[in-house]
Amino acid sequence: MTAPEHTGQGKSPRPQLGAVLEFMRLVWALDHALQKKSKRMRVRLGVTGPQRLVIRVVARFPGLPAGQLAELLHVHPSTLTGITRRLEKQGLLSRRVDERDRRRALLGLTRKGRQLDIDSEGTIEAAVRDALSSLSEAKIRITAEVLSRIGASLEETELMEAIRASDG
Repeated sequence: MTAPEHTGQGKSPRPQLGAVLEFMRLVWALDHALQKKSKRMRVRLGVTGPQRLVIRVVARFPGLPAGQLAELLHVHPSTLTGITRRLEKQGLLSRRVDERDRRRALLGLTRKGRQLDIDSEGTIEAAVRDALSSLSEAKIRITAEVLSRIGASLEETELMEAIRASDG
């Protein structure tokens, strides 16, 4: 990151941001692309990116408790409840009470939901699959480690702020 990077013909060079800000810029660009693709998926497939991820994961683990799914996807249980309720209303997801623990909801796909559990172009996962296909396993592992560390750091920071706020 020594010389300014040109952004296109006739445009000014992009300023040097340094490693942290440059990485953050890339993360924000990824977030924007995910949001944009998710909206397009809603129009084309009838489900958003997060909804499709729930469908794909529940298809692999029928009867998965909702709490475990929330943990697996790194989302708050109330966020997952919103996603699953929308999928239920669309007739894509079923929820049944766990007979061993009536407080737990077990998730499964309906026949209509199973029809969406296929590889499909124009989805976030197709773009990720395409990007990963050109990378070595080592680069994929390193990238996953970096993303995991950033996520853990953000979670830790939030936890520390909550502790400070409760002590205040």
